[in-house]
Parts: sequence; structure tokens; C-alpha cells
Amino acid sequence: MNKMTLYNNKYRIESARLQGYDYGSNGAYHITICTKGRLPYFGKIVETDYNPSLPKATNSCLSQVNNLKEDIKKAALKTDYNPSLQLTTIGTVAIESWRDIPNHFSFVLLDSFILMPNHLHGILIINKQENNDSSISKSHNIASIIRAFKGAVKRYANTNDISFEWQERYHDRIIRDNKELDNTRLYIYNNPTNWLNDEYKNPTD
Repeated sequence: MNKMTLYNNKYRIESARLQGYDYGSNGAYHITICTKGRLPYFGKIVETDYNPSLPKATNSCLSQVNNLKEDIKKAALKTDYNPSLQLTTIGTVAIESWRDIPNHFSFVLLDSFILMPNHLHGILIINKQENNDSSISKSHNIASIIRAFKGAVKRYANTNDISFEWQERYHDRIIRDNKELDNTRLYIYNNPTNWLNDEYKNPTD
């Protein structure tokens, strides 16, 4: 559990980021990004046979990685996934912008992801080739990827007069081995079903 620290007379949760770790390094990262106040800007969970983010994300994942356990493969390939997100306009933009990340960062592979009413979970895989330009390597990291993604969604909202705000920070977790990768995928697949008990569901101050 993250520690609480006092800052400007308010308690805050300390970052889970590892001190001194290069977040531009090759590897897999579990990213969680919330809306400001955890307000449900992206839509609402309803009973449906269509999930706009899960099928394409998992199919892409399966084409990249062949070591999924059989039960997770079955979950990933389901087409009658219930419940799922009924999207708002800005929710659609968030999904499109997430899928567009590799077009702006060629070293990024998208693994599983899911958009929920007030947050997004996704796995990003950084796969940089050998490059002698260290300045490029250092500037192209998780922070720059998330900043670009959030900026694209926010610009669309501003241009189209849509009320929308991101939470200032985001959460990242380094995925250390295949077991943790499989568990993270399964957690993402099950997110809509687990929405009633989701820690990110209720708005906060």
C-alpha cells in the first residue's frame, strides 16, 4: 500500500514509481488514468453484447503474445462480454486516442486495455531498438506517452466544447514477469464485471 505524506497541510498518496528507475526502458507497464474527481465522463456500464475497447485490444494482444494461459485466452476471445461501457463522445475519443499511441511512438506496443466510466486501464509495452541517440531514448518514456495521450483527448474536448478534465496524475506499475502480465490482463478483462466493487467507481473530492 502506498504511504500517505503531508503536503501543504493536506495528506496525499505517495507515488508508486520506483526512485531512479528509467521509465523509458524496455518492458511492460500497467497504466491507470482517472478523470478528475473520478466523474463518469466516458459513459456508463450497461448490459450489452458489445464492448468497444476489449475485443480489439485483446485480439491485438493475442497476435503479439502467444504464452497466454488457456482460461485467459477464452476470456479474451469472448464476444458476448457483459456488462460493458455505453460510450459518450469523449469516451470514443479516448479509445481512438489510446489506439493511436503507436502512430506517434513507434516503439510502443499496445497490449490489453479497457475504458471504464471514469478511468482507463492499459498495458503498454516499450520495445525500443538499439539507438545511439541517448537524448531521444530519455525523452521518449511513459510520462511523455501519457502526456501526449491525455493532451489529445483534452484538446478534442476543448475544441468541441465538451466538459472534461483528467486527474492530474496517473498510476503506473512495472510488470515484472509473465505471471504478473497474465494476472494484469485478466484483471483488465474482468473490470466491467467487477464495476460495482471497483475502487475507482465513486467520485472523490
